[in-house]
Formats: sequence, structure tokens, C-alpha cells
Amino acid sequence: MTDENKKILARINSYAESTLGEIDPQKVPVSQQLEQLKPIMEEIAKEKNMSMEDLFILYMDLQSEATCSAQKKLEDSLIDLNDGTDGGMPLLFR
Repeated sequence: MTDENKKILARINSYAESTLGEIDPQKVPVSQQLEQLKPIMEEIAKEKNMSMEDLFILYMDLQSEATCSAQKKLEDSLIDLNDGTDGGMPLLFR
């Protein structure tokens, strides 16, 4: 992920945290969540001379990449817990 893409993602996520607050993403439809993000996405799209559709696709790609990276870091940090030789049950992670 480029530095510019990291800044875009951070900016949208920061806006989302302040706008969406403590909503439960499992209960609020994605369409409603995206509608709340529309102002910042329009602003960034205009700055970058991109269509909203292109920015949305970029955002979804970047968010997926960030999620996969965070998942990998978590799995790597838990690997040490399974390396113990105490004969106990291994920690299972899905």
C-alpha cells in the first residue's frame, strides 16, 4: 500500500469513527454506513480527480488489504502460544 493510499484510508476511517460512532455494523445496513461516508469520499474524489465509483473501489480494496494485514499480524503474534512444549492443547485460530 502506497503512502498516499494509507493517507486516504486513514482519512476515511477517521471520518467514519467520528461520524458512525458506536453503531453496530452487524445491525446497520452497509448502504446506510456508506451513505454516512459519502461526504468525505466526495471530498477526496474531487481532490484526487477521481469518480466516486473509482474512489469507492479503491477504498474497498484498501480496507480489505488493511484487514488482511491486521489478521496476519494477529496470527503471527499467536503462533508463539502454540509453540509451547507443555503438552497442553494448542490454541486454535480461525
